[in-house]
Amino acid sequence: MSYFLYLVLFILGLAVGSFINVISLRYQPGQRLLDKKIIGGRSRCPICHKNLVWYELIPVLNFFWQKGKCRHCGHQLSFQYPLVEILSGLIFVSIPWYLINFYQVIQLILRGEQVIWYYWLTLIWVLIFLLFLLLSIIDLRHSIIPNSINSSLAILGLILIIFNGYYDKFDALSGSFLRYYAAIFGLRENIWLNHLFAALLGMAIFGLIIFLSRGGAMGLGDLKLVGALGLIFGWPDILMVLLLAFIIGALVSIFFMIAKKKKMKDMIPFGPFLVIGASLTFFFGYQIINGYFRLFGL
Repeated sequence: MSYFLYLVLFILGLAVGSFINVISLRYQPGQRLLDKKIIGGRSRCPICHKNLVWYELIPVLNFFWQKGKCRHCGHQLSFQYPLVEILSGLIFVSIPWYLINFYQVIQLILRGEQVIWYYWLTLIWVLIFLLFLLLSIIDLRHSIIPNSINSSLAILGLILIIFNGYYDKFDALSGSFLRYYAAIFGLRENIWLNHLFAALLGMAIFGLIIFLSRGGAMGLGDLKLVGALGLIFGWPDILMVLLLAFIIGALVSIFFMIAKKKKMKDMIPFGPFLVIGASLTFFFGYQIINGYFRLFGL
């Protein structure tokens, strides 16, 4: 039964990914994300502008059926279409798989305990990761992170704080993707203090980078994003998010310079690296810090 449910979720995720493609490809800086010009009208080829019929809108499969080309003009289509749809499908599957252990939920139900927390938590994180996906595409295309995405992530972060506080899911040994290692870093007495500190610390670090580089290294969109991530992840998880983002960003930048794709002065959008750092912290935060301490025999 659970496998069938995952299949349904994956198909639903593919459809949502198709919608994310529409928004990201039609968006232009200065527009509202849900502007009628973006979400309105029929889907069409970006080159010949022919309206697409229903069977041309089937996620992923249609792209490969048509060998990645428009059926009308034969122009090569961007691989972004199936990639984003598949990533969205994986979000719909991986978040529930990671957060909800069906056998554990059944045991809780049999003991008469509430399980609604698991499902609301999953919904919130699915929305967060869908916004992560959307902002990454837009940042890569336009080197900008829309304020509406950052504010939506901040609101979801506040909802998480309220939600976890209400269900008593925050203490010295819980409420962190680093698990019990989080207790080493302190600030586990109050969930609001913890997450607000993480947001302010992240924004202070990025604010200093922006000041010292005179805006050449980071943008205000990155500053707002790291504040939202602080509200979402809290302390000390935000430290791992930032460290992973900086490490991966540095490695990718070095690769591009070696390949002569970028020069030292060229800017690379940092939003996607923050998303990668956040994703790795979400799924592997405990494994990463546990491996680090075991490396030094601690």
